[in-house]
Amino acid sequence: MNHTTDDTTGEPPSGWPTTEAEALAVQDALRDRVVLDEPGPAPGAELTAVGVDVAYDDERDLVAAAAVALDTRTLRVVAEATAVGRVAFPYVPGLLAFREIPTVLAALDRLPATPDLVVCDGYGLAHPRRFGLAAHLGVLTGLPTIGVAKNPFTFRHAPPGPARGDTAPLLDGDEEVGRALRTREGVKPVYVSVGHRVNLDRACAHTLGLARAYRLPETTRAADALCRRALAEAR
Repeated sequence: MNHTTDDTTGEPPSGWPTTEAEALAVQDALRDRVVLDEPGPAPGAELTAVGVDVAYDDERDLVAAAAVALDTRTLRVVAEATAVGRVAFPYVPGLLAFREIPTVLAALDRLPATPDLVVCDGYGLAHPRRFGLAAHLGVLTGLPTIGVAKNPFTFRHAPPGPARGDTAPLLDGDEEVGRALRTREGVKPVYVSVGHRVNLDRACAHTLGLARAYRLPETTRAADALCRRALAEAR
């Protein structure tokens, strides 16, 4: 397994938004670049899926990102990388991507191979402006990307059935922006949404394939643990 760590980069690039108005303008400019008419990589194929996640140290103004690549058939970790940088943007609901993306991109850049799929701990189209972290990251990297969140943000849904694989539409008005997906029987669902270059059916299928033993996908579990370790080491 390859592991790369670097605590000297992950800083925001020149011109990165610093105000809410600037960030909203970037979302408006990039949103139309989201690709929604590609099915994405086929579930069940031999793929490399990368989970990305971040951890914060607000007292020190630090953010650590992790990117962990798994073989989708075995769920074995094949590569991982981290990056640590300064928090790039203030906390504003709906604009969290601007806090996370610089270090996430730095971690992704350190992986030895290009992933087939990126799984974000967050939202894609299930976002008030239809441009959450998974969509933003997908547009910037060009990679097939999905969002798998722990809660439904501001959207509503009926309870999915109790069995693994049962779903219910995640709705904004009458628009389906994602799905509540039951990954384990009797356990509360996760919330899957399209990010970029993957349709919703396949996003849900990939999530199920990556969440065989726990509620959350193994990509998310591995990236969460690694970014916390990287932040602890940076302290």
